[in-house]
Amino acid sequence: MSKKFEYKVGIYRENMLGSLFLGGSKVDPVRFSEFLNRNGADGWEVVTMEKESRRMLLFFDREAFLVVMKREVNA
Repeated sequence: MSKKFEYKVGIYRENMLGSLFLGGSKVDPVRFSEFLNRNGADGWEVVTMEKESRRMLLFFDREAFLVVMKREVNA
């Protein structure tokens, strides 16, 4: 019997205030860990992730992670 999976794409990004006041916003490792642990508690496992820097309001950078997760489906 083959396993079946469902997939989910999550985007983690810092809030805009850090970018506005500091000129750029880096990912907080504690908050990012909480994001991963919340999803992990629901059975999601990270397959891959990509870090990107998004431009905001033409002058400010904001870091974000695109996270692809999967979990087994009981069919």
